[in-house]
Amino acid sequence: MPGRPLEKPVPGHLFVWVKRLSWIELAIFAALIVFWLLPGLDTETMVFGWAHGLGFIVLCVVIWIAAVRREAPYTLLAATLTPVGPVGSVIGIELIERKGWGIADPAGENPDRA
Repeated sequence: MPGRPLEKPVPGHLFVWVKRLSWIELAIFAALIVFWLLPGLDTETMVFGWAHGLGFIVLCVVIWIAAVRREAPYTLLAATLTPVGPVGSVIGIELIERKGWGIADPAGENPDRA
């Protein structure tokens, strides 16, 4: 769709993977926080720290690709890049799915959807 740069995205197949990766990354991030807070779990903290770091990069790249393909709004990438990371992406996805924020209404049923 190179001729229509201002059209709102429509979630597609890649958006499903963005949602799955967001939840997986959120679970890794939560485990990292738990291991970091508990004393004596330095190895687990390191492993989950690496997993979170690499997983977060993969998540951001997949969201960026979905945004370029117009399957996710760029605001989802912005929410992911906040200091809360995967929490921001999960919240962003929920707002997209529940409220329709930043996406087109494919059926044209709800004109108030923004």
